[in-house]
Amino acid sequence: MKSISVRDLQKKLKECLDTAQEERVVITRHGRPAALLVGIEGEDWETVVLQSDANFWKLIEERRKQPSVSLEDFKKSLEEDAPAEQPPKRRRQTTSRRQRAAR
Repeated sequence: MKSISVRDLQKKLKECLDTAQEERVVITRHGRPAALLVGIEGEDWETVVLQSDANFWKLIEERRKQPSVSLEDFKKSLEEDAPAEQPPKRRRQTTSRRQRAAR
C-alpha cells in the first residue's frame, strides 16, 4: 500500500489515480492518514454506490444474522403455498377473414 501527502497528491493526481487501480493509496495530512484512494475503474456505477452505502451493508449484516433455509425446505414451502392446479382455459376459436368470406 502506498501513501502520499495531500501536497504531493495535488501535483501527482493522475499518477496516484493510476496507482490506485492497482493498489490502495493512503493520503496523509501532516503525516497522519486522512483518506484512502481506491481505484474503481471498470466497475459499474450501481456497484460503486452500493459498496459505499452504509445502509446497504447494515441490511446485509441483518440478513446474515437470520437463520438460513435449505434449498429443499424452500422448495417444499413453495409447493405447499402453491394454489391447486386449474385446468387450462379454453381459447375461443377465431376465424380469419378468408374463412369468413368463404362462408
